[in-house]
Amino acid sequence: MTNSIDVVRVITLPYDIAVNGDLVVMEGMKHVPFSIERVFVVRGSEGAVRGLHAHKTCSQFLTCPYGGVEVLCNDGTNIVAIILDRPDMGLLLPFGIWAEQKYLIANSVLTVLCDKPYDSADYIRDYDEYKRYQSLNLFLS
Repeated sequence: MTNSIDVVRVITLPYDIAVNGDLVVMEGMKHVPFSIERVFVVRGSEGAVRGLHAHKTCSQFLTCPYGGVEVLCNDGTNIVAIILDRPDMGLLLPFGIWAEQKYLIANSVLTVLCDKPYDSADYIRDYDEYKRYQSLNLFLS
């Protein structure tokens, strides 16, 4: 089974702005549509491209609390570009979607919440392999 670009979606998170600062909330199964098993943070320099992979079973939720990151989502046929540049904006990236992140501003920060723990076997890091994987999964569906 695989996912298409139609299941990628932007979710607005609760955002409380006060005189002394602001707060964004991300609770699993309430704001993030899955139970959170892993969280990691990536900081990139301006123009850096990261990601360049898909997951076989792991879904992710991406937010950019600082800076700006353009996320290219690709299902092997269709490509959608989404810019994360607000702390209350999250991107649901289901398994089976190839993703690339381009850091638009120096020291931009991407926070990634995952529904599975790290598993190196879950990654597809070669785009040609990804296309074969998608073709096979679409054929079997």
